[in-house]
Amino acid sequence: MPMEKSVPAESPDAYIASLSGWQSRYAEALRSTVVNAAQLREVIKWGHLVYFSNGQVILIRAEELRVLFGFWRGQRLRNIEPRLKAGGKYEMATLELVEGTPLERSTVVELVKEAVALNASHGDPTNLKGPSVTSAA
Repeated sequence: MPMEKSVPAESPDAYIASLSGWQSRYAEALRSTVVNAAQLREVIKWGHLVYFSNGQVILIRAEELRVLFGFWRGQRLRNIEPRLKAGGKYEMATLELVEGTPLERSTVVELVKEAVALNASHGDPTNLKGPSVTSAA
């Protein structure tokens, strides 16, 4: 039998409201900290929370047994949070949170601010063409 696809939440508020238990608490705490740490556009994309500032910056995705907190330039953020694991396209890295995983609010704020600053200085991380380079003669 094919797997049933769930219907994506219509809004970030609906996404959070659809969660329960520890995942609801973790996702809401992350969301609150993220939106207060930087000026970001918050949308539902691929069925979870995605934040934009000069391109995609952050994701919050609740799954059955974990909550993922990811960054499109996350591999450059491992000096702030060494538990970030590389994976996927671009420079993606995610922090896997399970019930009881400690994560300081100050660390989340620092990650968000640095992720936004990286996009400001390097552009959209999904632009694989990158800036054109000219050589001096």
